[in-house]
Amino acid sequence: MSIRNLDALFSPSTIALIGASNRPGSVGAVLARNLYGAGFAGPILTVNPRERAIRSTLNYQTISELPLAPDLAIIATPAATVPELIHELGTRGCRAAVVISAGFGEGENEDGDALKKAMLEAAKPFLMRIVGPNCLGILSPHVGINASFAHLTPAKGDIAFVTQSGAVATSILDWASARGIGFSHVASLGSMSDVDFGDMLDYLALDPKTHSILLYAEAVTEARKFLSAARMASRNKPVVVVKAGRSTAGAKAALSHTGALAGADAVYDAAFRRAGMLRVHTLDELFQAAGTLATGIRVKGDRLAILTNGGGVGVLAVDELADMHGQLAELSEATLKRLDALLPKDWSHANPWTSSVMRRDNVTREHSMHCSMNPISTPSLS
Repeated sequence: MSIRNLDALFSPSTIALIGASNRPGSVGAVLARNLYGAGFAGPILTVNPRERAIRSTLNYQTISELPLAPDLAIIATPAATVPELIHELGTRGCRAAVVISAGFGEGENEDGDALKKAMLEAAKPFLMRIVGPNCLGILSPHVGINASFAHLTPAKGDIAFVTQSGAVATSILDWASARGIGFSHVASLGSMSDVDFGDMLDYLALDPKTHSILLYAEAVTEARKFLSAARMASRNKPVVVVKAGRSTAGAKAALSHTGALAGADAVYDAAFRRAGMLRVHTLDELFQAAGTLATGIRVKGDRLAILTNGGGVGVLAVDELADMHGQLAELSEATLKRLDALLPKDWSHANPWTSSVMRRDNVTREHSMHCSMNPISTPSLS
């Protein structure tokens, strides 16, 4: 297991924001706005050597002045200052930090690599966990945490989203917000200097608020740990992954983005399949997966019934199902009798099933609901 101190990330009692700011539009100001506005019940302490107050709340000039030891620290200061800040926080008893700052070796920067090593060395004696650097932050709506510079706080839900890309995180937050879809956690891991996908999967597999998991990955570190965690998580919860950097050019772009080396795509494809995860190839497919999982209906098999108001679109749907290695369900006698009671005599009596009644506006909604919901409980559709 690799979940040591991850509870401090997602259920801290006290949070410190290092690099908070009153300057409009700055990362420090957005972080302060989000932290104070998300509904966190515990103390939020800010540190900035040049401010007396942040958002009308007393500010502290140094970490040593903090009246409480924070469980979680959010750091948004220049990269060169981070190793010393980590040491100071560890001395105070801090157990986890989210490093928003960039400049730790992304794009093969040797000075940044040295800073990243120094940061990890500073954290090591205190067993402090680090998310990032170069990340958007973390969000846990159930406990009122928005420790990110995203422009919105998502609703509460049971989907966890873990990503290396902050831009992808904000995209899915926008998409989900417009549709009323909520999250248990959203974690932007950035360069994954410490906390990685394996750690997050281990944690989320045991998290009672999380019923399904979405991943956006550019590369995987510690493959053995990742596969072990993925297997455990996918036994009990759907895990959907979109892997970027499939092409040579994409892998090169991933290196400059997060500093991660992306391996051969065929290897990833086989590993995901072996671990029981569902791989999708586009953000659109990831969004569709999020929408499906948000319904709360857990699919137990690969057999599907297709309901349509026209034969042509039904044929197209069957082709798509075959391409995805799914199967058309055989309609049981009980299902056929139930549909006979709901539909006129001209319905197709086959799967896909079609009926002209579906084309009449005044009855479309009622019959659609009956036809789509009633057969779901039959054995032939499981």
